[in-house]
Amino acid sequence: MDSTMQAFQHRTLSVKLWPPSQSTRLMLVERMTKNLITPSIISRKYGLLSKEEAEEDAKEIEESAFAVADQHHQKEPDGDGSSAVQVYAKESSKLMLEVLKRGPRRKEDGEAAAIEKSAAVHGDVFDISGGQRAFISAEEAEGLFKPLKEPGNQYSKICFSNRSFGLDAAGVAEPILSSIKDQLTEVDLSDFVAGRPESEALQVMNIFSLALEGSNLRYLNLSNNALGEKGVRAFEALLKSQNSLEELYLINDGISEEAACAVRELIPSTGKLKVLEFHNNMTGDEGAVAIADIVKRSPMLENFRCSSTRIGSDGGVVLAEALGACSRLRKLDLNDNMFGVEAGVALSKSIVAFADLTEIYLNYLNLEDEGAEALSNALKESAPSLEVLEMAGNDITAKGASALAACIAAKQFLSKLNLSENELKDEGGILIAKAIESGHGQLNEVDLSTNSIRRAGARLLGQAVVLKPGFKLLNINGNFISDEGIDEVKDIFKNLPGVLGPLDENDPEGEDLDEAKEVDADNEDELESKLKGLEIKHDE
Repeated sequence: MDSTMQAFQHRTLSVKLWPPSQSTRLMLVERMTKNLITPSIISRKYGLLSKEEAEEDAKEIEESAFAVADQHHQKEPDGDGSSAVQVYAKESSKLMLEVLKRGPRRKEDGEAAAIEKSAAVHGDVFDISGGQRAFISAEEAEGLFKPLKEPGNQYSKICFSNRSFGLDAAGVAEPILSSIKDQLTEVDLSDFVAGRPESEALQVMNIFSLALEGSNLRYLNLSNNALGEKGVRAFEALLKSQNSLEELYLINDGISEEAACAVRELIPSTGKLKVLEFHNNMTGDEGAVAIADIVKRSPMLENFRCSSTRIGSDGGVVLAEALGACSRLRKLDLNDNMFGVEAGVALSKSIVAFADLTEIYLNYLNLEDEGAEALSNALKESAPSLEVLEMAGNDITAKGASALAACIAAKQFLSKLNLSENELKDEGGILIAKAIESGHGQLNEVDLSTNSIRRAGARLLGQAVVLKPGFKLLNINGNFISDEGIDEVKDIFKNLPGVLGPLDENDPEGEDLDEAKEVDADNEDELESKLKGLEIKHDE
C-alpha cells in the first residue's frame, strides 16, 4: 500500500467520496491510459500497447472497477464511501496489471485467429483467460470450446477465468465439461461470473458444479467470485466429490463466518491439501475457527495464506494453535489481520514445528514488541532455511529490535527483509544493520522505511548491504535522515545506480509525515487526490 493510500485511509473524512463524479472517473481513465503506454519491465516482456488500445482497455477497466466498488458500497456502506474508493483503486490496479501481462492484442482475422487470441490451447492446457475481460456469449463459447470437443484431446488443465458466463454460455459448457471431467486435474473458475445478477451467477455456479462433480482434481481456484455462503453451497456437488484436492484458492470471495463454515462442511477430510489460500475476505474470528478446523485436518499443508480476513485476537489464537499441526509448512502469509500480542505469542509456539519454512509474512498484525519478540525467538530456533521475513507495521520499537536482530543474524539464507512502518529508530536500525552485515550472501532486498531512523542508522544500513553480491534494493525512505546523512548514503551507493531506493519522503527535520501529507480539501478534490497515487501492484 503506497503512502498516499495510507494517508487517505487513516484520515477522518467529512466529505462523501462515493460515487465519484464523472470528471473523476474520466481522470482515472486518463491516468490508466498513460500507465498502460509507458514502457516498463512488463511491457518489454509482453509488448507495449498502442495509445488507441490502451484507451479502450482503460475505459473497460474503469467500468469494471466501478461496478465492483459500487457493489461493495451497496453491501457495506461506510458513510463516506472511503472503503469503496479503496476497492475501486485496488481493482483498477489489478486489472491494469492483467492487461499489461496480456500485451497488445493480435490483429489477425477469422475464427482460428480469434480462438488463438482468446484461448491458450497447447499441450494439456486449455486457457481462455487471455482474452478481453467481458461477457461470453453462447455463440462465442461454441467457437472457443471446439478444441475441448475433439475426440482424444488430452486437456487436463482448464482455465475459464476472466470471462463472465451467463446461463446461455454455461449451457454450452456443461455437456463439454461433463464429457472431459474424468481427465481433468486442474480447474480455474476464478472471476467467471463478474457482473451477473446474483440469481443468475448462482445458477451458473451450480451448472459448473454439477458438470464437474466426480472429477479428480488436485487444483481448484474459485477466487474473485463474491461467493459468500450461497456461492460456496452452489459448488456443493463439486466440492464434496473432491478426494484428491491438493490446492484450493478462495481469494476475494466474500468468505464470511457462515461461508467459512460451509467450506469446512463441504471439503472432504482427506488430509491431502498442500495449498490453502483465503485472502481479502471478511472471515472474522468465528470464521477463523472454521478455517482452523480445516487447517487441523491438513497436516500436509505447505502454503497457507489467510491475509486481510478481519481476524482478531480470539480467532488468531485458535488459528495459530491449529497451525502447529502443519509441520511441513513452507510459506505462511497472515498479513493484515488484527491478531495482537496474544495471537502473536500463540503463533510463536506453533512456529517451532516449521523446520521447512522459507517465507513468512506477518505484516500489520498489531504484534507490538512482546509479540514480535516471541516470534523472533521462535524463528531463531526453527526455520533454518528462511528466505523471506516480513514484519512491517507492527509497532515494533528498539526494545523489540534486539530479539529481532538476533533472529535475523541466524538466518543466513535470507533474501528479503521487510520491517517498514515500525518505530525502530536509530537504535533499532543499527541493531538490524549489525545483524545483516556479516554473511547473508543471498540478501537482495531490505526495507526499513518509515521507522524514524536518522543519520547513523541509515549510514550503517547502507554499509551493511552495499558489498553483498546481487543486492538489489535498500528502502530507507520516509525516515528522519539529515541532509548530510542523505549525502553520505548516496555516496555509499554511488557506483550502484538503482540499488538505493527513493528518498523523496524523508524528513530531515523529523516532522510528522502524516501532517505533511494532509491535502487541503478546499483546493483539491479528495477522491482525485487518492486516485493520483494509483499504482500497479506486482503481487502475488
